[in-house]
Amino acid sequence: MGSKKLGVGSDSHRLSRSSFTSSKSSQSARNSQPVDTDDIDEDDESGQSIILNIISQLRPGCDLTRITLPTFILEKKSMLERVTNQLQFPEFLLEAHSEKNSLERFLYVMKWYLAGWHIAPKAVKKPLNPVLGEYFTAYWDLPNKQQAYYIAEQTSHHPPECAYFYMIPESSIRVDGVVIPKSKFLGNSSAAMMDGSTVLKFLDIKDRNGKPEKYVLTQPNVYVRGILFGKMRIELGDHMIIKSPDYQVDIEFKTKGYISGTYDAIEGTVKDYDGNSYYEISGKWNDVMYIKDAKQSRSSKKVFLDTHKESPLRPKVRPLNEQGEYESGKLWKKVTDALAVRDHTVATEEKFQIEDQQRKIAKKRIEDGVEFHPKLFRRSKPGEDLHYCIYKNIPISENSEKQIRSILQIAPILPGQHFTDKFSIPAFEKIRLQKKRSESKNEHAVEQ
Repeated sequence: MGSKKLGVGSDSHRLSRSSFTSSKSSQSARNSQPVDTDDIDEDDESGQSIILNIISQLRPGCDLTRITLPTFILEKKSMLERVTNQLQFPEFLLEAHSEKNSLERFLYVMKWYLAGWHIAPKAVKKPLNPVLGEYFTAYWDLPNKQQAYYIAEQTSHHPPECAYFYMIPESSIRVDGVVIPKSKFLGNSSAAMMDGSTVLKFLDIKDRNGKPEKYVLTQPNVYVRGILFGKMRIELGDHMIIKSPDYQVDIEFKTKGYISGTYDAIEGTVKDYDGNSYYEISGKWNDVMYIKDAKQSRSSKKVFLDTHKESPLRPKVRPLNEQGEYESGKLWKKVTDALAVRDHTVATEEKFQIEDQQRKIAKKRIEDGVEFHPKLFRRSKPGEDLHYCIYKNIPISENSEKQIRSILQIAPILPGQHFTDKFSIPAFEKIRLQKKRSESKNEHAVEQ
């Protein structure tokens, strides 16, 4: 594999390391330039008193989704938006799609998936837990003049589960996924066990069975160390697995031991399904990652991805005045505005108001014997990879213009789009209505 293949792009922009700054250092930086409050460690006295309140609620192994967390550890975005961190390096996906060699294509997919993990606040922060039925849409204007579209919805509350859809129609790239974070308190640390998976398809590249080439990707787990004593720090741990029709890789995210080891290291080997090894991956997920040809005993490591030399492409969203009541930006605006100025009293009060309203709605559903149904995603059918999929069928046979039109009919994504009167109808009912209209058209065609 040539050095061009293993390069990492332009040096024009460098990202800061994924380390954690203290509130004092952040305060001094604020005097010279604007500081994102997501990057500030909150270690003031009021913060510590809230931590003591959390400790009183904790029992080893308990479900953290039922614990009231202080707002100072909250990021100014919902989990539905946080997922887009993994989608902010579309150039690697586009390079993968244009690559003819299946092994090289696999490596580009692996680079794409590894690239987004370092995008996170420097301080220990967690995204806001989406409320049931919350949704988020975004789009990207890509360097190749195409657009990418993203839709996500919170489909379950206990356990928390969000489903998402991403597509670049003009390049025949589609990503579907489900995130199910299961949080546990482990003593001096907590863990978010990241169940669920991501399914990437290149719709116009066929596997040996004539189906779109498919990649199934899992996530590493997230650990927060130092909750009760020591400095709080985030680690990614355990395994991330990527499988394609021909190749697979099991990348271990290594957590630091109490006595030895280092932070943030990764290690994995790209193999085929006969056990043959092709490349070895090493380095740090938030720093520099290396690749080595496993078939050449004397080969040296080469830079695979340098996170400091890559510029993420941030998603774009519609203005707040165009967003719906349950759209993430609008729903959490008062909370995120308060977090932005570190007013945790207001942030806590506004967060409580949202969550209390959700409890009342849930109680009413139980009293009425009504089940919650997502608006934008449907339950999976037997044999499908995920629990939920976007409700609208987007046929591979359609040209990109028709596919884009279908995507934009699901929910407003672009500025200036309006909600239709059918938007709030549950997804399963929309499917039924679509099927009924289709049958009616077919009957009319036969009569003609």
